[in-house]
Amino acid sequence: MMREILINLPIESHEVPNLRELVGWDGRHSDYPTLFERCNFWAGLRVEKNNELIAFGYVAGMGLQHGYMEDIIVHPQYQKKGIGQSLVKKLLQESERVGLEIVTLTYDSKHASFYNESGFKPCSGGLWRKKD
Repeated sequence: MMREILINLPIESHEVPNLRELVGWDGRHSDYPTLFERCNFWAGLRVEKNNELIAFGYVAGMGLQHGYMEDIIVHPQYQKKGIGQSLVKKLLQESERVGLEIVTLTYDSKHASFYNESGFKPCSGGLWRKKD
């Protein structure tokens, strides 16, 4: 059984990197706990049986009009059950509660329908990346 998705759920520094690695991403262990200090807010979900973190996402920005949503992650064993959309919905509700008027994100095109169903509209933009 799962618990409720919570805003600013207490999370240990190793938990998000571990979850990132479970979905095939770089763990980025050095980002934590700094991320929790710098982002506007985050949301997470744990399973009741062992208190394992199975979903995570956050919104960063200046806390003014605009925020950026990032790292929507759901443990592979719990994907395709509506948890990701519930996580995004919770983050958007919190965005609205704190006064954000615009939330943007970037995503792989294979996830376009997920984000469209979650209320995001495709738009143009740009991406800069540091050269290796």
